[in-house]
Amino acid sequence: MKLSIVATLYQSAPYIEEFYRRASAAAQRLTDDYEIVLVNDGSPDDSLSRAVRITETDSRVVLIDLSRNFGHHKAMMTGLSYAQGERVFLIDSDLEEEPEWLIEFSNQMENDGCDVVYGVQEKRKGGFFERWSGAWFWRLFNVLTGMAIPENVVTARLMTRRYVDALLLHCEREVFFAGLLQITGFNQSQKIVKKHNTSHTSYNLRRKIALFIVAITSFSETPLVMIFYIGFLLFLSSLGYLFFILIRWVIYSQQILGWTSLIASIWLLGGLTILFIGVLGIYLSRIFLETKARPITIVRHIYRGKRTMEDTSP
Repeated sequence: MKLSIVATLYQSAPYIEEFYRRASAAAQRLTDDYEIVLVNDGSPDDSLSRAVRITETDSRVVLIDLSRNFGHHKAMMTGLSYAQGERVFLIDSDLEEEPEWLIEFSNQMENDGCDVVYGVQEKRKGGFFERWSGAWFWRLFNVLTGMAIPENVVTARLMTRRYVDALLLHCEREVFFAGLLQITGFNQSQKIVKKHNTSHTSYNLRRKIALFIVAITSFSETPLVMIFYIGFLLFLSSLGYLFFILIRWVIYSQQILGWTSLIASIWLLGGLTILFIGVLGIYLSRIFLETKARPITIVRHIYRGKRTMEDTSP
């Protein structure tokens, strides 16, 4: 298999037929040996039935139906695990990203000799809040993790087989896809693109906060280290205050009120407690993430042509 095009479906009913036509046309400009892998991420509309009809007319379309909505990032990882192409083009199906970018990405991959060509918006789409929150999301993420992911990176990217195989080696259960793409390494090249605004984003403030928490806890120990240093600073502060009280009592014979020593003791014990919790948290967080070992998605059906196959795991 020369080429795989992978896309997820969630509230994609208005776009799926046009996406299929345009993706097929773009693939055929490069090769006749291709497949289109669609992952239905528990879409509440009729995306599944529309996609099933497509598989009945084109055997090159593979439809993976997940048992429920697991989230965009996990659905993409599942789609990549089923892709068989020597090159894999990952893209959203809502037509905000053009399937025709495949041609440009392929040309740049040949010219640069790289393993990944990914899209970056020249200017972030959406209203003020979407642009502002998106920019701060990536700035905080990069500061806390030490990474350098572009603020306006998009889903669309063309990847070689060896890069996809390396990406799938990651076994995180809480998937933050952009971080995994970055830490997998290899030679990656940017392509400036213009993303369209065809639909309202499903990433509201609550989902953005939840995604940010997953992103930081998956790729950074900075919050735990900050807890450690805060506890250590409180401990030193309370210790210094105790010395100050003792000096006033021994040298200057000043009266020490009971509440003063009580508060100093509370700060001392509180600082020590936070210090110890921070140390334990660094270790326990790693253990906690690894021991759950839940599957990232569960597949209900795989549709390929007129055949239907049942499965229970990716």
